[in-house]
Parts: sequence; structure tokens; C-alpha cells
Amino acid sequence: MAQSLSKVYLHIIFSTKNRENLILPKVEKELYAYIGGVIKNLKGVPININGMPNHIHILSTFPRTITIAKFLEEIKKSSSKWMKTQGSEFVDFSWQGGYAVFSVSQSKVEVVSKYISNQKEHHKKMTFQEEVIQFLEQYGIEYDEKYLWD
Repeated sequence: MAQSLSKVYLHIIFSTKNRENLILPKVEKELYAYIGGVIKNLKGVPININGMPNHIHILSTFPRTITIAKFLEEIKKSSSKWMKTQGSEFVDFSWQGGYAVFSVSQSKVEVVSKYISNQKEHHKKMTFQEEVIQFLEQYGIEYDEKYLWD
């Protein structure tokens, strides 16, 4: 094939440092829009971004020219810098060091997008920690819980 083509969907989850409730309603939508812009600049397509005060979910296409680690590094670094400019209460804002990334089949994009849209309702029944463990088990990812939350 003379041309390189790809369409890979990712469901990305990461939290604020120490899972602090720092994604406040007054910056939430602007933060998600900013992250969408970062994804576009990296040649991805943001499909849905939403979350809770202490974590975020992103559904996007994955650019074919960089690694997942670099993609996440740029999203987190840029958005963290942006958050620090949003007021004195965000001056120490940062994301956790790690992240969870899951592949999404084309046939499940709508289902995952709806799941992301319904985060506030979903988390009335399940904590962030329970949610992450559920995803890890669903995808058959081995983990040691003592290293998940530091």
C-alpha cells in the first residue's frame, strides 16, 4: 500500500492528582473544549470528553504519527498548564501520573460515547476506583491495586 491509513478509537481515563475534586463546573466545559483542541492539534478527532470533578474520560481517534504515551503526555501537559491559568484555586493543579487507555471497536463508538456523556449519572452508583477496576477486568488487564492509586 502506497499510503498509510488508520482509524483507531481510544477511550482514555485519567484523574486529577490524588483524585482531588478540582474540575469545577466553572471550568469544566472550557477544559473539555481545550483538550479537544489539543487532540485536534495532534491530528486526532475528539468525539466526546466528559468526566467528574476528579477524573476525565476522552473518546477520540488516535493519530497515526505518535505513540499513545506521547499523545497522553501532550494532552495532560497542555491542559494542566491551561488549568493553572484559570484562577488562584487551580495554581497547583496537576493530573495523576498514570492513565488507562482502551481500544474501542467502530461498532462500539456510540455506546462508549453515551457512557462518557452519562458520567454524572453513572457515578451516583459507582466510585472512580470501582469504575477503573471494572474496565481493567473487562479488558483482562493484570494489575496490582496497591500501585493503581498512588
